[in-house]
Amino acid sequence: MSSTAAFYLLSTLGGYLVTSFLLLKYPTLPHQRKKQRFLSKHISHRGGAGENLENTMAAFQHAVTIGTDMLELDCHITKDEQVVVSHDENLKRSTGINVNISDLKYCELPPYLGKLDVSFQKACQCEGKDNRIPLLKEVFEAFPNTPINIDIKVNNNLLIKKVSELVKQYRREHITVWGNASYEIVEKCYKENSEIPILFSLQRVLLVLGLFFTGLLPFVPIREQFFEIPMPSIILKLKEPHTMSRSQKFLIWLSDILLMRKALFDHLTARGIQVLEKDVLRSIRRKHEKT
Repeated sequence: MSSTAAFYLLSTLGGYLVTSFLLLKYPTLPHQRKKQRFLSKHISHRGGAGENLENTMAAFQHAVTIGTDMLELDCHITKDEQVVVSHDENLKRSTGINVNISDLKYCELPPYLGKLDVSFQKACQCEGKDNRIPLLKEVFEAFPNTPINIDIKVNNNLLIKKVSELVKQYRREHITVWGNASYEIVEKCYKENSEIPILFSLQRVLLVLGLFFTGLLPFVPIREQFFEIPMPSIILKLKEPHTMSRSQKFLIWLSDILLMRKALFDHLTARGIQVLEKDVLRSIRRKHEKT
């Protein structure tokens, strides 16, 4: 390679790196900052599971009472086309009965067990007297001003349509966000109702990481408004250290290093994208105790 070619190559590379760095710091130069309709620094996962039976009206009420910023819940659809709030499609874990929600009418759904293991915390159970699986519309009616994060648990066109219709009916487009780890589900959500902010799917999270580490992120437009990621270090808290191999621990450590990047979070925040770190072990009681 001639010295001239090397000079042009280095000049181009240098210009790219400088431009990428500047736009990473000041992303509103090429992009219009997204309008944040609400700000959520604390989310109650499944309504604050671990303190009440998950995804119940009692759990949601408790979370709102002590000041959570956002409720997170999961949706399925029954045989008679009712949108219900439940994490699992199969109710064996939560009710003790091996049956799918989609195979039953709403009136046929069994109640939750009085005590449930908390799936994201070791040796922890939640209990409560409210063991009824609620309808999504009940949550909307009870908490009309509370932001809600809806996880569309199954790839079902009717479920997505029904959730969209409920959001419209209760005029909640400005305080609702929906999506799933599945790219296909998120695409369907956006196509069904682009007025409701969407979450990054897992595929899009990985894409953002790739763009970030190659310096391309500042040049790429983003339509999602909420960057919700699990904190890899949680896995270390959930498992006994002696049951994990060195390679597993290394992968968790590496994932934590790659995901938990302040420069990435600062860039997304500057573009009006809210970063939601899904540390589901963080009890909503801890937030209450600090206030």
